[in-house]
Amino acid sequence: MLILLLTSFPADDLQERWPEWQGTSWLWLVAALIATFAAFGLAALRWLEVCRTLGNDLKFSAVFGYFLAGQFVGNFLPTTVGGDILRVSRMGTEIRDHSSAFASVVIERLTGWLVLPFITLIALGVNPDLVTSRAGVVALLGALGTLMLLVILILMAQHQRLGGRIRGNNSISASVAAVHRGLNSYRKVPASMLRLLAIAVAFQACLMTAVICIASSIGIEVGLVNWVAFIPMVFIAQVLPVAIGGIGIREAALVLFLGGSNVSSGQSVVLGLAIYAVTLVASLAGAVPFVIGGRRSTPEETT
Repeated sequence: MLILLLTSFPADDLQERWPEWQGTSWLWLVAALIATFAAFGLAALRWLEVCRTLGNDLKFSAVFGYFLAGQFVGNFLPTTVGGDILRVSRMGTEIRDHSSAFASVVIERLTGWLVLPFITLIALGVNPDLVTSRAGVVALLGALGTLMLLVILILMAQHQRLGGRIRGNNSISASVAAVHRGLNSYRKVPASMLRLLAIAVAFQACLMTAVICIASSIGIEVGLVNWVAFIPMVFIAQVLPVAIGGIGIREAALVLFLGGSNVSSGQSVVLGLAIYAVTLVASLAGAVPFVIGGRRSTPEETT
């Protein structure tokens, strides 16, 4: 699909938007790939932190393998939901508790959605002039809307009269109840939440660094505050369950948010496709754990 999209550009049009390739462009792409791998490691560490808070003491190597396998599936199937399902399945089999595995993935995901809007709001606070543009207004409303939705969901999940009333009568209710217990556990250990949020910020910083490196490889120059303000909203948009790998949604978001920074729509589209390409290459590392990590021996098989 990526090759089809790239070859669909008229040659003259693509040459105008993609500047002459230079030797340093490859260095920028390698740096982007390294930053993406670092982000994968931090994401696995974030997930491990959640698992340990929920009482599941696992090795980083095992969690990292599950995460890479999930990335592989999530980037080659519609949306990232397929990868999360795989992670829940693999983790649940390991700890023999799929409800707790589900809760760990949900809470780990929530921290990302919590951190991204705050990063945007801080950047807009540093440069209030950005809010005068259409992109700035959309980013501000998107950040506030995301935070409001998250606060409502978290309050409902951990409230004793709402989430607390759910009992584990079946697999679905047991999973929701596990999320409720997991969120409540963080109220008892606030230091763990601070640690989790710090890892989440570092994870997003690595991803934003990768985007900036990719942009530099194709000659796009935008101020650092602009990147920090708008890229988190692109990250939120691209994981919406409406496209394969975020194709189309990510590019449209980049066109919207970078349009006011003298970046043409064509350059934004090329940037979006390049981000997708780097993510795909990094996600290929999950092919091995996806293939060899799907079947574990049971006591019946070993006797």
